[in-house]
Amino acid sequence: MRDPVLYPFYADIDSLPGVGPKVRPVLARLIDGETILDLLFHLPTSWIDRRNRATIDSVEVGEIATVTGVVDKLEHARMKFPARVRLRDDTGFITLSYFHANRQWLEKTFKVGDTIIASGKIGDYQGGRQIVHPDHVVTPDKDDELPEVEPVYPMTANITPRQFRKFVAAALDGIPDLDEWIDPHLLAKNHWPAFKQALLRLHQPKVYDPDGFEVARQRLAYDEALARELAMGQARLARERRHAWPIPRAIGVEKTIVDALPFTPTRGQMDAYKDVAIDMGRPAPMRRMIQGDVGSGKTLVAALAAAQAAAAGGITALMSPTEVLARQQADALGRFLAPAGIGVVALTGRDKGAGREAILANIRAGKTQVISGTQALYQSDVELPDLALVVIDEQHRFGVADRLRLTSKGASPHMLVMSATPIPRTMALAVHGDLDISVIREKPTNRQEVVTAAVPDTRIDEVINAVSRAVDRGERAFWICPAVDSEDAGDASAIARRDILAGFIKAPVELVHGRMPGPDRDAALEKLRNGDARVLVATTVIEVGVDVPEATIIVIEHAERFGLAQLHQLRGRVGRGEKASSCLLLYQAPLTEGGKERLDTLRRTTDGFEIAEADYRLRGPGDLLGLRQSGLPTFRVLDLTQDTNLIEIARTDAKSVLMGDPTLAGSRGKAVLRARDLFAPRIASVISEAEA
Repeated sequence: MRDPVLYPFYADIDSLPGVGPKVRPVLARLIDGETILDLLFHLPTSWIDRRNRATIDSVEVGEIATVTGVVDKLEHARMKFPARVRLRDDTGFITLSYFHANRQWLEKTFKVGDTIIASGKIGDYQGGRQIVHPDHVVTPDKDDELPEVEPVYPMTANITPRQFRKFVAAALDGIPDLDEWIDPHLLAKNHWPAFKQALLRLHQPKVYDPDGFEVARQRLAYDEALARELAMGQARLARERRHAWPIPRAIGVEKTIVDALPFTPTRGQMDAYKDVAIDMGRPAPMRRMIQGDVGSGKTLVAALAAAQAAAAGGITALMSPTEVLARQQADALGRFLAPAGIGVVALTGRDKGAGREAILANIRAGKTQVISGTQALYQSDVELPDLALVVIDEQHRFGVADRLRLTSKGASPHMLVMSATPIPRTMALAVHGDLDISVIREKPTNRQEVVTAAVPDTRIDEVINAVSRAVDRGERAFWICPAVDSEDAGDASAIARRDILAGFIKAPVELVHGRMPGPDRDAALEKLRNGDARVLVATTVIEVGVDVPEATIIVIEHAERFGLAQLHQLRGRVGRGEKASSCLLLYQAPLTEGGKERLDTLRRTTDGFEIAEADYRLRGPGDLLGLRQSGLPTFRVLDLTQDTNLIEIARTDAKSVLMGDPTLAGSRGKAVLRARDLFAPRIASVISEAEA
């Protein structure tokens, strides 16, 4: 139930003067919402100082200035020349230039002898000064219409900045002051204004104060961080109050599996499993993420967790984003769990008729303890009795609804999510703050280091010959292209490159891209896996999860077009077997400074966490490692390039509030709850998932 004091914030924008049926949809698209709150959070990106009321001879080219002068002359546009208005004062002349201006408007606005105030950017004109299309032109009696400090907003067609400022002014007039929710010591330490005052300082500044603008923005950014952390803290408390099946660690089964491994698990793998085992032993549903670089061995951790569940009589469901990955995981889990006699099966959309029914019957009868599948797992005819553990592979590929549908197959099952997407810790707090996180940094000792080289595309013939020789030796290769067809990339397109390579390589060359039907993609990948094909030409659809241990070479064409983290994920398709592997980055010269730094970083290191930090520095958080995926948060004010410290502070503060007042019934608790509700539309998915 929403607090009535917040109702004005959620009023529709059509309640504002001037927002009628034609304006409303345009304004809604601009602010990405329909409420007064959405409008107020459409914050300025900069501010213009118009206080410089100067004489004409004192203004300088390049500055924004406001001048007062008498209209001395009006020349209408002719041919390619703009209309020009000459203003004079006691010190000289300045020209106002207009392209495509309405003649009647010019004559009405600029009458010879009238005094005019004009404001805009000063330019040069024939040795004199001019303003091209002044931002403001008013008469002295309307001087109050000229803002001394003007906010600049992201705008769209059919709404003028002046209109938008009027909408914002009306919105600000209609909202109440709210009780303070920030700890008073933190408020004083950072000199933060009250919530409404922060909005006023940003939208209607009285003075030009860049430091003050940033302080106000930080205040709102902290509000958002606090609201988010509070929501996740509440979700944790709610989850801890729910009963889950406490599943003890099965030491004997665990030892059987580990002793049968053809390699020694890393300390990171076993530490991660220890975290999982402890969580599963508690009577509250686990929500833990295993975060590890490409090839760090997360599947073994999932297998040990599944064995723990199976030993207690429970079922594990592992959901992957593609059929190929689901079947690969079934194969891997089957190898790990076979020594303990634990049955594993794959269930995907490919399974039909009697075959599918046989799989479902075995699950119902308890003959299969681990099911690896796609979204087919949560179809209505799939019964998962005694579902104890849900594992989500490549979790960022799934939306919240997918996870909820699968966990709803059981009574509060434990949930483990896995990600091969290393991100900096502060980013992890912002993105996955509702999860406990275990990190695996080491790679298994049997993993081969991948040698990476950057090669100009002028040497592509040498690269093709190298791939051909590797194929002759019995090896397999990936060749990654930036686009599907030649309209986008010429010979570097996947379709064209497959045809070219097929003419050189004495073995089948397969093709995979996103426009192909899923079964066709899976069939092509399967041919590479079983050796029926030796080269797979693909777009980035094979970026995640494809496991072909016999593949020793990956060529990435036009590597300069890819993000650093994406290149690292693609490189992770090789180096999975016992043979030495290589990654060739084919680039088109000349490289930009950013492109050169990306390729140099990739050549220098194979550490995904180091690469994530470099990508964060180069590109910021916006697209880091594909974070613009379903189910992941967006922010109204919080800027992860500069506000990560606020997340840490907010997390501590939210914990303190909830420890002292779990029901948020006290005065500060009620105030903080209002902050949460103001930002709730952007974090509702986090709450829903955490409480699932």
